[in-house]
Amino acid sequence: MPAFALIVLYLCLVFAPLVLAGLSGRPPRPLMDELAAGAGLVAFAILLVEFLLSGRFRAISGRVGMDVTMRFHQLLARSALALALIHPFLYTLPFNRPLPYDPTRQLTLTFEGEGLVTGVLAFALLPSLVVLSIARDKLPYRYETWRLAHGLGALAIAGLVYVHALEAGRYSQDPLMQGLWTGLVALAVLSLVFVYAIKPLAQMRHPWRVAAVRSAATRTWEVTLAPDGHDGLTYRAGQFAWLNIGRTPFSLAENPFSIASAPADGPEVRFLVKELGDFTSTLGAVEVGTRAYLDAPHGHLTLEGRREPGIAFLAGGVGIAPMFALLGQLIREEDPRPTVLVYGNRTAAQIACGEELARIRRLHRTEIVQVLSEPPPDWDGEVGLLDAARIRALFSDPKYRDWLFVLCGPPAMMEIAEDTLIQIGVAPRQILAERFRYD
Repeated sequence: MPAFALIVLYLCLVFAPLVLAGLSGRPPRPLMDELAAGAGLVAFAILLVEFLLSGRFRAISGRVGMDVTMRFHQLLARSALALALIHPFLYTLPFNRPLPYDPTRQLTLTFEGEGLVTGVLAFALLPSLVVLSIARDKLPYRYETWRLAHGLGALAIAGLVYVHALEAGRYSQDPLMQGLWTGLVALAVLSLVFVYAIKPLAQMRHPWRVAAVRSAATRTWEVTLAPDGHDGLTYRAGQFAWLNIGRTPFSLAENPFSIASAPADGPEVRFLVKELGDFTSTLGAVEVGTRAYLDAPHGHLTLEGRREPGIAFLAGGVGIAPMFALLGQLIREEDPRPTVLVYGNRTAAQIACGEELARIRRLHRTEIVQVLSEPPPDWDGEVGLLDAARIRALFSDPKYRDWLFVLCGPPAMMEIAEDTLIQIGVAPRQILAERFRYD
């Protein structure tokens, strides 16, 4: 489905409750009360559609990119929170039990126990869910713990709001509206079943084995996986996978890593993994033959269909991984376009796979610019940070304005790079970037 069609479908789902409310034929209430009801209806619809945006569905993220999908997911969650918070404070009608002479519930707000209690609970839980998501990196919990709590918390809120809507909602009394809510709740539940049950079952049929683990740089490991009883993975250079090593596919202990090998290299896939204090700190002890599972491929950091006259790759730290895949594929395809790789690190010991960099320079004549902020005395490369000034110095020549720029690295570096490239005249459509972390 094209990206435009996905956007139209999303808008239809989110605003369908307003359409059904308008078609219900119920007499209007004061303006503020109608605005309050509308805010609640749209907030609930956004909340339910959020399950589809966070479920790693390639039919969605494959069209617009995982980066855009997750950013959209976060911004919409905050929008739903804002609408939910103002929803009860806009009402002007008094609370009372249903009146026998008011069958269309035009004169009062319901005071039924189930509808009131579930609404209050959802109102209290939703801000906590969003705030804890924003502050995820600062919490003293493992990612797996947060992920489980986030999923269960979102499902609990959806259930509470569902009961609140059917018990207290004026427009949700109509059969069509009830059917819409029931259908969206069912989709939300099915999305969780798909991610936590169906996908792991599919992964069990296509296991992998650790073929090699070697040190690629200080606190950075190169992990090679080989398919175990199947033909391997069909993917495009620049994509990433959710990697699970040494655990059942039903485990939540999986993390996203860019694939560092090119599809043309063969059935084995390679990853560059930096130690960050979680399971990554134990990679050096992983034994050859350990079973692994992949949820892949994901991502849109790919070059298919791109016809720009040259390509510049800007990588920071372990963000070099997809660049190895992309440049390796260009070498295999004998792509003649000029390429520049700008690779930033803090120290020389953090430079990953130096032999691979030398091979790329030799076989593809790629111009490689290495930048170190803490260089050794004999360093003959660039010194400093991969910042706006350096990007301007490297790419201010007008010939680069028609090039494609591929970015991967720390979020701050990528934001600076994107802003600077646009300022010097590079069109946004010529900048490819994909993030694994968001605010």
